[in-house]
Amino acid sequence: MAGPGPQGRVGHQQPLSRFSPMTLSFTVAGLDPAPFAPLFDLDKAGLDAVGAVRRVADAPIGFPCRVSLDDARPGETLVLVNYQHQPALTPYRAAHAIYVRQGMAGACRTVDSLPPALARRTLSLRCFDAGHMMVAADLAEGAEAAPIIRRLLDRPEVAYIQAHYAKFGCYAARIERAP
Repeated sequence: MAGPGPQGRVGHQQPLSRFSPMTLSFTVAGLDPAPFAPLFDLDKAGLDAVGAVRRVADAPIGFPCRVSLDDARPGETLVLVNYQHQPALTPYRAAHAIYVRQGMAGACRTVDSLPPALARRTLSLRCFDAGHMMVAADLAEGAEAAPIIRRLLDRPEVAYIQAHYAKFGCYAARIERAP
């Protein structure tokens, strides 16, 4: 066993990767709106049949769209639907409720910054390897998450991160190394 690690814990030292955590760039990607667009044409019975619910935002915070990665404004229409964010056939396969705003033309994509909905919330950062097995995790306040994301992506075994909103546990976005 190695001596105390960077956080004072005893354990194996992580090998250095080819990335520098200070210069490592990352992307945050929202979901493609196309698969969700037909939901907005359904009536209540149609939504019930697929386990979805139409909502109208009644507050400026509390309805985080997974396409725009920002909260819907009061009066905007959303659909609350179950989404399989981890579809790989592993013990970590998972789905959870997400909001999608009506009329979103394209997915949000940021480089080296967190979109508004993520920046204003506490995040659970769940790291997966290429085989879709969880290999690390951490918590971060969204506004202060960038250095933690870089540190996690600096680990060679981490292929991608799934950010979840820590309070409700629902999927927020995928985070990867920028090309």
